[in-house]
Amino acid sequence: MPLDQRGDSAHSNVMTGQHDDFSHLDRAGRAMANIARNPRVTVNVVVGACILLAWLFLAAMAIRSAEGRIAGAGAPGDALLRNLPPLPLPDFLERFFALCLSPAPLDGSLGQQTGALVLMWFLMAIATMLPSAAPMIRTYCEIADTARTKGETVAHPLVLVAGYLSVWLAASAMFAALTLAAHVSTSSGALLDPFIGFAGALALLIAGLYQFSGLKEACLKKCRNPFSILFANWSTRPVRVFRLGIVQGVWCLGCCWALMLVMFAVGVMNVFWMALIGLFTLIEKQTASRVPTRLAGAILLVWAAALLVVSL
Repeated sequence: MPLDQRGDSAHSNVMTGQHDDFSHLDRAGRAMANIARNPRVTVNVVVGACILLAWLFLAAMAIRSAEGRIAGAGAPGDALLRNLPPLPLPDFLERFFALCLSPAPLDGSLGQQTGALVLMWFLMAIATMLPSAAPMIRTYCEIADTARTKGETVAHPLVLVAGYLSVWLAASAMFAALTLAAHVSTSSGALLDPFIGFAGALALLIAGLYQFSGLKEACLKKCRNPFSILFANWSTRPVRVFRLGIVQGVWCLGCCWALMLVMFAVGVMNVFWMALIGLFTLIEKQTASRVPTRLAGAILLVWAAALLVVSL
């Protein structure tokens, strides 16, 4: 082909949008280009990576927590965690874990420990709660795809996710404050060990009673049907989409905050209970029946009563 014809062809490709053809790249390059071009793929990759990294951090912290407890006096699963191969970690992670697991501020670093606990609770929220937000993210992507085919410029789904997570970040600060307050009010040797007696029973009692409340049911209905909220308040402006994420985050927090209190009764760094709560939350939001919610509430109330009787 003559040079001038090739130039005209290249110009035609640009004008017709064929410059989005990534066939000249290698396989890895094409994969990255398609991810960057497709918002749905991008949000799935980013959210999935965040969940995976959160679980990895929490698992490593749980191993460190189990190693620091006396054999036979720890939380369920400690024996399994202690038998895992040694886990070499960079210094900044060791410092972060030490701040989270220490029963008292290290070298007077109360502010650093508070920040570390906020991050720890936030990682727990990402690991246990973000998977249950998948229907909301998928619904937004479907509505956004429809709007995009009509020529509208829509906000990226990650804006919605950021709004959702901002609510759990604020909640993490409250849970971190509660963790520090619990340490001050107890004389047990470890900040993240399970509470004993009345404190643990109270946490289970609150969580169990909340499972039967009207507020729990109202929040659960909103979480199960994100389409009505997203569609009724649809906007192409990123600020409003971020606000939509906040709204969905508030409903999710209203649905699940009491379940997070269970971690105070079983040990905040009990990774097995984290997984159980995350799995239950996912099932609860995907099931229209009230049976899982009521059954969990009954179990928690019986557990609270048993713990209270034993402590008395």
